[in-house]
Amino acid sequence: MPIRNSYYANNLNRDLTENEGLPVISQDLDAVRAYQWEVTFFPPTGVDSPASISKPLTLAAKTIGAFGMKVGDIEVHRVNDRVYYPGKIEYDEVKITFDNLLKTKTGHQIYKFFTSVWDPATGEYASTFQDNPGQFKTDIEIIELNGRNDVVQVIKLKGAYPKQITKAEKNYSSVSDFDTIEVSFRYDFMIVEGDTTA
Repeated sequence: MPIRNSYYANNLNRDLTENEGLPVISQDLDAVRAYQWEVTFFPPTGVDSPASISKPLTLAAKTIGAFGMKVGDIEVHRVNDRVYYPGKIEYDEVKITFDNLLKTKTGHQIYKFFTSVWDPATGEYASTFQDNPGQFKTDIEIIELNGRNDVVQVIKLKGAYPKQITKAEKNYSSVSDFDTIEVSFRYDFMIVEGDTTA
């Protein structure tokens, strides 16, 4: 008698005989693809009309860097013991790379977005939104899709604002690369919503 039961043998009905057909494992290990996603922006009022900036940025976004959150440790010493308690939460920045699309003038859209935090022309910080504090912060939604483009999970970044903007290198010898712009966003909270009824 085996010491352990095998999940593959007992739960996935793996049987390659002609009567059984394909093993169930081929479907059970299907996962969300890294390339099936889109990102939606909700720029603050005053940057531009939402209709003219949100969708072009969605279309221009080509990569989203890794991001997440972690809980800091509170280390407690008592006599001969050392134990830990969960402390303050810390969120990673998220880096999004955009293609600089000609039709929607993505570079200018992103620049306008960035100046909602700090305007280099005047040296003012969030000047457009001083009458309504906090309005330079916005929301970003990263939407994960399945093979039929149905939404399977939404990652909401709350209280986000552009922190850094980096233009790609200009190079006369580049013949097959689009111009890109990388933007780092800082956010206050990350909320993950998905269908848990499966």
